[in-house]
Amino acid sequence: MTYATLMVHLDAGCSNAALLATAAVQAERFGAGVIGVAAAQPVQIGTCDGYYSGDFAAAERGIVDAALERAQSEFRDCAVLAPYAREWRSIPTLAPIADVVAAEARSADLVIAGIGKRSETIGNTHADIGDLVLRAGRPVLVVPPAAAPAVFETVMVAWNDSRECRRAVADALPFLKRADRVVVAAVTAEMSEAHIEVGQVVAWLERHGVTADRHLSPAGRSVTERLSTIATEHDADLIVAGAYGHSRIREWAFGGVTRDMLLGGNRCALLSN
Repeated sequence: MTYATLMVHLDAGCSNAALLATAAVQAERFGAGVIGVAAAQPVQIGTCDGYYSGDFAAAERGIVDAALERAQSEFRDCAVLAPYAREWRSIPTLAPIADVVAAEARSADLVIAGIGKRSETIGNTHADIGDLVLRAGRPVLVVPPAAAPAVFETVMVAWNDSRECRRAVADALPFLKRADRVVVAAVTAEMSEAHIEVGQVVAWLERHGVTADRHLSPAGRSVTERLSTIATEHDADLIVAGAYGHSRIREWAFGGVTRDMLLGGNRCALLSN
């Protein structure tokens, strides 16, 4: 298994150097072509009396177009990515950015996205990662700002027996097959049951040519902290996890493991829904 086409979602409101470097590493690793995409919503400019003139609309569109042009130039000018760059897509929109990027993901095997910050000079330019994972129908490789170099020598599967996690492990097979070490970790109060589950996952991976270690830990005060500690103990540089949304709040699998655990640290995360 491999990824033939990668899609990298650039934030039109800031620099994407680290994200592009990560995309280039993966493109070289898999011999994949890369599609770049950026989308931007305009700042909603109005007046105290509610009147919205054509001049304001033109100014908004000019700001959006300029931001998208900068993102395109950054993509095209990235020397390490140049051998793999296949296509660029600029999308001015009034729709949520996550919806736009998720629709474009039909063209790719893997979406690569960073964690954006809202710009003060332009409207929204970055997809909400939670929404993107839920809508893309593709695995999403999330690259936090402080991510270590994306060599992915040691991959940790943060296991729980959910549909989303099973999907994530299958989606991550190209990474797992190329890793030097794979660890399937579970933090649970049901140790005997988890032992069986993790053993079956390890056996399934072995049939795909992936040798994996097991790490089971009893649940304590914080599943989040325990998983983070396990990742540190094994020097993991990629976490594979399933993701799902709740009706009122959105958090990742394992109950108490919030998006901050996966998206706020210094490790990349491959997430699937």
